[in-house]
Amino acid sequence: MFNDIGPLELVTIIVIAVLVFGPDKLPKVIQDVTRTIRKIREFSESAKHDIRSELGPEFKDFEFEDLNPKAFLRKQLDSDELGLKEIRNGFDLKKEMAEVTDAVNSRDGDAPSPSSSSPSSVGRIDMTKKPEDPGPDDRPPFDADAT
Repeated sequence: MFNDIGPLELVTIIVIAVLVFGPDKLPKVIQDVTRTIRKIREFSESAKHDIRSELGPEFKDFEFEDLNPKAFLRKQLDSDELGLKEIRNGFDLKKEMAEVTDAVNSRDGDAPSPSSSSPSSVGRIDMTKKPEDPGPDDRPPFDADAT
């Protein structure tokens, strides 16, 4: 139940409990807390039993932990009814990206830019040049409905 509490936190809780309740009332408080936790667990187990009995025999292997979306997905993906492992193993992202990169680089290499003739600047834009002003015929289209 308290798997994530370390020894330092446990000692701190005990010291605070002794200071708040006092050493004479502390055993009674601990008994009350443990009795309450036990009752909550019993109530929870009886509710689970009632739900399982009401669902019927077709849900005999139903676990309430499956209601957690992460656990449900993990269980469904581990069963591999859809063949997802085969799809996952057949798809190599690095290979696909390398093919796309090679295709893009070969396309850029086939069509050198007309502004430069040196091979080192193939496919690159010269950012030092000032862009040319568009003429009156080169205006972008105007959409009166968009404004």
